[in-house]
Amino acid sequence: MKSKFFLLAFSFTGLEIFAQTSSYPANWTLDNCIEYAKEHNISINSLRLSKNSAEQDLLQAKDAKYPSLNGTVSQGIFALNGGNGLQATGVPSQSIGLGSSMTLYHAGYIKNNESSKNLLVQMADLSVLEAQNNITLSITQAFLSILMTQENIVSLEGVLKTTQTQLKQGDQFYSAGNISKLNYLQIQAQVAQDEYNLTSARNTLRTDIVNLKQLLQLPSEYNFQITQPDRIVVDDQLKPLQEVQTLAQNQRPEVKYGELNIENSNTNLKMAQASIQPTLSVTGNISTSYANGSGNYFNQLGNNFYMPVGLSLGIPIYNNRIYKTQIEKSKIAIEQANLDLLNTKTVLNQQVEQSYISLQNAVSQYDSASRQLDINKQTYDIMNAQMKIGSIDYVQLQQQRLLYIQSIQNYLQAKYTAVLNKQIYEFYAGNPINLK
Repeated sequence: MKSKFFLLAFSFTGLEIFAQTSSYPANWTLDNCIEYAKEHNISINSLRLSKNSAEQDLLQAKDAKYPSLNGTVSQGIFALNGGNGLQATGVPSQSIGLGSSMTLYHAGYIKNNESSKNLLVQMADLSVLEAQNNITLSITQAFLSILMTQENIVSLEGVLKTTQTQLKQGDQFYSAGNISKLNYLQIQAQVAQDEYNLTSARNTLRTDIVNLKQLLQLPSEYNFQITQPDRIVVDDQLKPLQEVQTLAQNQRPEVKYGELNIENSNTNLKMAQASIQPTLSVTGNISTSYANGSGNYFNQLGNNFYMPVGLSLGIPIYNNRIYKTQIEKSKIAIEQANLDLLNTKTVLNQQVEQSYISLQNAVSQYDSASRQLDINKQTYDIMNAQMKIGSIDYVQLQQQRLLYIQSIQNYLQAKYTAVLNKQIYEFYAGNPINLK
């Protein structure tokens, strides 16, 4: 019986895991990671809900120009009769009514309120786009970090394989008495160091994968593996800085958000100014009533029919400076919105320029690191061959080995820094992230 229970529990667990993973991409490429995050990120979806709420406010603002209509029905059970003293008698009564009102004039408040709510919907949508841009760059950086670590692991595996071969040769040389015990121990220490470096790189890879999983908000138990692109190419073709800054100013959602914020602040000022203007409304209601013992029900409803219709004019005279304060604060909000937009544009230009400088530096470092790696690799291969025939000592080989490992690290760091900065720079220009 117990085994059946565990089998059933395992089956439900398997179904749950399958239900969770069925919505995941088959291959986690960079494009899939970005698209998945845009759709499932909690913060982004929270902003989408804020946009939905703003859309409901807009619908309400649009309906404000139409008449309102309210109905009332009241039923009385007891009436008081004081003819022979105070006493309660069960005399049913009923009243029915409909009331309606519509604003005819309020200095454009209703129209401006609708415009403001429409602007807030657009601003909410831009907030979603800005959050998507931010998560896109974060995921790109995390994805490239994984690729760099994976490539580093491949390189360190190659170094370890070489030192393990040296150790086998060292065994033979030591047994034959061709090298001292000190040199033999140094070769063993070299292998241990390379094993340590490889283990450290693998641990770094696990950390990088966890970081990307957390950005994607995937469950901890999910076995996450990325799909590597066919190749990673460092592109040294740079668009002019002024061109990219202009494109960013014209396209980035944070700039458009600031522009709409200014427009909305001006609209709010118009609404505040409308508050001190007269309001003209038309009001009307229909009502009738019935009382038990006063005749036929429908005859009473017809006889008691009442339908007053009229105009209502509200004139603000003195409101303890409430409306005046709203107007002045709306003017301050306009100035603040202009400052916010100016700051946004300034910061954006600085970010683009910093990206441009970082890209230039990274490309230059990549060229130097490529040459350095090529020279150190050739030198290390030559000295390794010389070591086999005993023409150089172990200390010389060890020094060149350290230079070779360092050049690998420099090359990979420069390569992926250049790729990341190129993607960021192109992203500011309005181009999508693309490693192809």
